[in-house]
Amino acid sequence: MAKLLTAFCMTATVGARLADRSRIVKLRQANGQISKYHDNGRPIEGQAYRSRRRDDEEETQKRLEADARALSFKKNQKDNNKKKDFAPWKLDLPEGEEESPEDFERKLSSQLTGCCYTYSSYYADGLCAVYGYDCDEERESSHDSGDQDCSQDGLSFIGVSFSVNTANGNPYSYHLNDQFPMENIIDRDYEYVMSMDEDGWLVGGGYKAFDYSGKMPYIDSSHTELLRIGNMNPDKGGTSIYQVYAAMEAITFAPISVYPEYLKGGGGHHSGDNGDDDGVPSGDITLIVSVVETYEDGGSKSSYETFLESLFDALDSYGGGPCMDDHDTDPHVSMSRGVKFWSSYHQQQYMYSANLEVAVWQSIYSKGVVIGSTATAAFPPGRKGTRYTVGYGNLYFFFDRANITKAFSPNRELYDSESYYSTLYSSGDVSNYYSSTTTINFDYSGSGDNNDGNYEWNPYSWDQLSAMHDMTDGWELPPNCLQEGETFFGIPLSRASGSKLQSSSTFQDVFDFEYLVDRNGTYIQDFGTNHGWLIGETLDNAVGSIVDKDTAHIPIFYTGTTNPEKGGLSLSDLIKIARKIDFGTLYIKPAFVFLDDDGHAKLQFEADTQSALAYLYDSLCKELGITWNYESPSNSLGVYTSCSMHAAGDRAKYGCGPDGYGSGGFCPQMTLAYAPKFVDGESSAAYLARSNAYVDYWRSLYPNGVAVGTKNFCKDGGCLGLYLNRLDLYEVFKPDLGGSWVEYNGASMPPTYSPAPTWEGGCSEPHNMHLDKCFYATHKKPRPSAIVWDALGSVGQVSIVLVVLMACTLSLSIFLARARKKRRRGESYLGFFFRDLTRRRRKRRKGGPTGLADGLIKDDGDNRSRRSKSAARSTRSLSKSRKRSKSISGSSRRSGSRSVRSVSVQPESSSSSRRSSSRASSRGRKSRERGGSESRSSRTSRTGVFDLSITSPQNKDDSKDNRQQLV
Repeated sequence: MAKLLTAFCMTATVGARLADRSRIVKLRQANGQISKYHDNGRPIEGQAYRSRRRDDEEETQKRLEADARALSFKKNQKDNNKKKDFAPWKLDLPEGEEESPEDFERKLSSQLTGCCYTYSSYYADGLCAVYGYDCDEERESSHDSGDQDCSQDGLSFIGVSFSVNTANGNPYSYHLNDQFPMENIIDRDYEYVMSMDEDGWLVGGGYKAFDYSGKMPYIDSSHTELLRIGNMNPDKGGTSIYQVYAAMEAITFAPISVYPEYLKGGGGHHSGDNGDDDGVPSGDITLIVSVVETYEDGGSKSSYETFLESLFDALDSYGGGPCMDDHDTDPHVSMSRGVKFWSSYHQQQYMYSANLEVAVWQSIYSKGVVIGSTATAAFPPGRKGTRYTVGYGNLYFFFDRANITKAFSPNRELYDSESYYSTLYSSGDVSNYYSSTTTINFDYSGSGDNNDGNYEWNPYSWDQLSAMHDMTDGWELPPNCLQEGETFFGIPLSRASGSKLQSSSTFQDVFDFEYLVDRNGTYIQDFGTNHGWLIGETLDNAVGSIVDKDTAHIPIFYTGTTNPEKGGLSLSDLIKIARKIDFGTLYIKPAFVFLDDDGHAKLQFEADTQSALAYLYDSLCKELGITWNYESPSNSLGVYTSCSMHAAGDRAKYGCGPDGYGSGGFCPQMTLAYAPKFVDGESSAAYLARSNAYVDYWRSLYPNGVAVGTKNFCKDGGCLGLYLNRLDLYEVFKPDLGGSWVEYNGASMPPTYSPAPTWEGGCSEPHNMHLDKCFYATHKKPRPSAIVWDALGSVGQVSIVLVVLMACTLSLSIFLARARKKRRRGESYLGFFFRDLTRRRRKRRKGGPTGLADGLIKDDGDNRSRRSKSAARSTRSLSKSRKRSKSISGSSRRSGSRSVRSVSVQPESSSSSRRSSSRASSRGRKSRERGGSESRSSRTSRTGVFDLSITSPQNKDDSKDNRQQLV
């Protein structure tokens, strides 16, 4: 054993390699279990790859031995590094033949305990040069406000909102516009448009969280600016938000009418950004509108002109800064940026269909229209403020394009003519306008959108470098992919954000990226997009950037759209495949901060082509990459995508960095900000120097990288995340097949998948306690009631307890009230309870009349039946008395013959008989109370079911009617 360790130490600086997955492959080949060509370059999928199940403890023991060798390697390397000159051309690097993808050695999990050994002693500036960047570059500012007193630009403004709430959009979008159906002029189904920037359509309702395109799930932010306030920092020449509120409340304004002009494309972005003739141009889509000049009370100035003058005067009186102005605010609605069409023909078709809709709007609102809605809203978004009816003619203060913080109402109601047109689309029938408008009578060309040139996207010109994508521009899609997508696998790096409108969970506590942020505008005065710092913005940021939560992450593999009908792979299939990839703990190491070719500020991480992260990238390409250059993907599920931005044959060694070829998509980077605009060239160099000084501190703390995580998230570190978009982390996968769980919108669910134990000792090892097999072995299966109770959560449990307590209190109150009323003298409450519990209840008569009206309209037969039953009960005692009297007199005729009774058949005798019977019953009751036993008159007759006797109203002595009835 000593000889082996000595030999290992002697060769560590030349050709030594850390413990890797190849040892099991070589062992199986040596034992004859598999052939040399068994894998054939296919991806390795943990247990699905293993041809024979091996003892878990034996495999773990080998892995522990490999870790021990790795520790020895690091110690020897550290000693040798002290004697070396680390210039790239003087490095003592191992020599040998190039390793082919088929013989790639990192094929099983836990192959490394770190990463990035080769350049561990480099400073950030030196490593920046090794990667081919200039971290001392002085970038001149691309914007100048033209006002020496305004040292920082901003994006806050006062304007009119065109926001709508639609079924296909974000459910939290405001509905402030009943007049213009903005969803009619966007291409949500990608019939004409190939791709856009990560924000997608800014109008038409926004995006849902689980949209197939993976666009940012923002609310509708469509608007037109009337006055640019600029930055909100008075120390930088800006105007505070309280000054804006005070100025707006000090003035009055009439409702402002807007007229739609035309929709245009082109300009404003990276036209032909790749510099390749095979590419397609990209640009912006904008709806041009104009403010209608209306005059109040015969004034010489229009309402809009009067409003601007009054507002400037009010802002000046409240101390507004010089950054506020109305330059470059020609009324328009920005609809989308970085748009790429499938071809020039598709662009022309889209422009025609959208402008035909605008022509319809012009026919409806020939003199403009006041924008508003009957919906309710509360500002700002996300707050629990009082909702009120929006109304018509409001102006809004936009802190940023996605956040309206206050609404201001006009000084009067709409005139009848204004109200008619403002409510025409929402409450009237406009179908005749659509049917009558078949042509476009205005010119919408000449917008710089290459109308004179023809182009068409050739999907076979796609290459692997497309993965190195500018997120402020549209994607160029591979063959058979009909929709773009922003879904990707990456490493979560965000921390709890200081945002007051949105918050994020903390996914790592190793790196505090706040040291790379310029909050006070010392170096950076503005950004090229509405997004500011992507690692978290605050509500009071002076620039007025979109208030996002911390979205720090390292994108590893872009999977594209999750819409299978457009060539993508469903979200569930992505999760199933990722759960089976057996990758090691993901170690990362910051390298340097730089500005890329698109002007974005990024933090580069070391691209170690022999790390666990590199192996993971290779496996993802093998399983989820697109078919390209005669290389096809392969996975156990047999499901594939045509929209991944990585080729099946791409490998980490083809990526960026000194060890890569620069032709692949592997390049771990984190974007800090999109196109920051520096004060001057010296400011850009100073910012990079300050940031890289802190990167050097991180590099000294973690010379061999670090696996990030927290005690509440990926406790052991090195996890992989599946992102729906830059904002939303959805699923998290632990290394070594340690399980996966859902992590979405700040909520977390326990691991939903885990394999057999992987640590030595089986289920007795504490590291294996989280696995399903070990958990069920050491814990009894919970009762269903316990599972349901836990599923309710704290709020549900408290609610149920309160309901039960209220029910018990109500039952006790009812019992006490009943006891006070009905218990006997001297009887205890407990005694009454048992007596009341065992007391026999009286049966209530069914089917009685429910009211006076029912009694009055009842059938006479029913009334007669009830009276007959009553009469029968009242005469029962009389019949007994009559029987005793006849028995005493010795009347023998009764036993030998049937008794007969005189009966009259007069029709009116029925009621008389009933009255007589009733009087007889009454007299019988009175006589019984006095104790009397006198006999009753023979006129009282027995009643019953078969008794049809009718008392005659005629004289009883009348002997003419001798008809008889049997009794």
